[in-house]
Amino acid sequence: MTLLYSDVPDLIHRGKVRDTHDLGDDLLLMVATDRISAFDVVLPNGIPNKGIVLARMSSFWFHQIQGIIPHHLIGLGDELKDTMPKIASMPTPILQRSMVVKRAKRIDIECIVRGYITGSAWSEYSKHGTISGKEAPAGLRNCDMLPEPMFTPTTKAEEGHDENMSDEEVASMVGEKRAKELAAKSISIYKFVQRLAQERGIIIADTKMEFGIIGEDLTLIDELLTPDSSRFWDASSYMPGQNQPNYDKQFVRDWLDESGWNKEPPAPELPSDIVEKTSLRYEEAYRRLTGKSLSNL
Repeated sequence: MTLLYSDVPDLIHRGKVRDTHDLGDDLLLMVATDRISAFDVVLPNGIPNKGIVLARMSSFWFHQIQGIIPHHLIGLGDELKDTMPKIASMPTPILQRSMVVKRAKRIDIECIVRGYITGSAWSEYSKHGTISGKEAPAGLRNCDMLPEPMFTPTTKAEEGHDENMSDEEVASMVGEKRAKELAAKSISIYKFVQRLAQERGIIIADTKMEFGIIGEDLTLIDELLTPDSSRFWDASSYMPGQNQPNYDKQFVRDWLDESGWNKEPPAPELPSDIVEKTSLRYEEAYRRLTGKSLSNL
């Protein structure tokens, strides 16, 4: 999706997936585009309706967890257009993909929580018996549930690949008290949403969260529990020891692995059938978790 329109507020940041615009009064417009990245590289072609899913699923989860920690969401763009003159004239496809949020001072750490061992964690464990450099139980199989969720933070790289961070490195960046708070809040959120998701037939294998500071408060920011930032598995067909049927970006990662790509720019273009199947997976995750359908927009 091309984000070019005349009445857009100032663009202040363009990330791999999101474009952030200044609305003034310490408010931002975060537009979740249809761009998709994998292995920290933006792919040449996007996924239809992906941005709509990301914005609306994030909004759903922010409302679910607001009793656990403050968050930055004011509301979805298309819900606020009648009360915010600065966004009223924007095209509907933009507003459907956008969130109006409070400006925060971002903490440059990807706060990852793993409830199951898979992906890069499984690769590391298979070679070294560790997960993010930390001791892990012996005898785990691919996609096994961990005895307790693990906090495995990484750096937040604007370019290149994110790197694992030790607890000591996190404490050195934000202070020991804040580091413990980040870990505790991340795990509390994960445990809460995991229970809710399982009631709806979805396992959240792992997820990535971001935090910032508003005033003096630790605040949840960016996206939350989307198919871009999480691994969603079908609970009814879960079987450890093998890869799981999923409703997330893993489908794209698997195709890229099989393509022989070296995971360095430029990335190959996704075939049309992979694009279509990925779009359907994202929409199905949204439907199953929120109980809503994009067709109702």
